[in-house]
Amino acid sequence: MSNKGYARPPIAIDGPAVSGKSSVGRSLASHIGYRFLDTGLMYRAATWNAIKNGVNVNDPIAVAEACERMDFAVSDGEIGDNQIVVNGENITNHLHAPVVDDAVSSVASVGRVREIMVAEQRRLANGGAIVMVGRDIGTVVIPEAPLKIYLTATVRTRANRRHRDFIAEGINIEFEDILRSMEQRDLIDSSRENSPLRPADDARIVDTDELTFGEVVNHLVELAKDIF
Repeated sequence: MSNKGYARPPIAIDGPAVSGKSSVGRSLASHIGYRFLDTGLMYRAATWNAIKNGVNVNDPIAVAEACERMDFAVSDGEIGDNQIVVNGENITNHLHAPVVDDAVSSVASVGRVREIMVAEQRRLANGGAIVMVGRDIGTVVIPEAPLKIYLTATVRTRANRRHRDFIAEGINIEFEDILRSMEQRDLIDSSRENSPLRPADDARIVDTDELTFGEVVNHLVELAKDIF
């Protein structure tokens, strides 16, 4: 595939929740001198905003209206991560709370929300030199990307990862609750009408179940060499 005029073309990484997209994508970006964008944080910001303002997350019209009123910005953190500011408040540390986990798929399935977010993601991708991770990056946001990667792992492996994260943060939550929530989220994400979760036709599928973090990153770095 051509680079569509990009001197340093964008890289798309998609996959289900807790497949390692964000940590792997951030490390890959650091290795190759790219910017990094975790688009999932943008949908989490819309979810957090709706919840904070008492919006019913199952009411698509109300959710869309709340998102249209939301003033948000994405910036680069000191370690290559993303910082999300909504209505003047840095809310990054709130975006992985269980209440956001439970509602984000409903919010992200709203067509108007995706329209707003995709427009901003394409603006941020303009000029290339960015690793962008999410659920519809290779299929919808930047389908012209010459390298599309789809990271995956079993739902139990991913639930174990999220459970370890919560325990490390001092959050007491049952593993089975996380597993059920993740199974439900996978179902919503893969069956929604707007931008369902699926690999792009030309995506490179990478199963992370039996790979260490370093092995996944090294593999992606090797894949990236083919587009420069």
